[in-house]
Amino acid sequence: MADVTDRKAIARLEARVSPETKALLQKAADLEGRTLTDFIVASVQAEALRVIQKHQILQLSLEDSEAFVDALLNPPQPNNALRKAAIKYQQVIKD
Repeated sequence: MADVTDRKAIARLEARVSPETKALLQKAADLEGRTLTDFIVASVQAEALRVIQKHQILQLSLEDSEAFVDALLNPPQPNNALRKAAIKYQQVIKD
């Protein structure tokens, strides 16, 4: 008999939808030749990845992009606070 730890971990997710929505999803799954569960899981997973990627990508306006590049190419001189932080960092790294 297989031990429970040998089985692939599965989490259950339930959703209540209208009969019309279920019929729509079932029709789409049938057209793709998939089970309803497989169709829903694949669709939701793709949308989740899209949402996560959208929130991880920083989009700048043209003006902001130019300011960013300018700051990289022409960095300002470090102020006293930055100099002190750099010295403190070097001391921490040595210890």
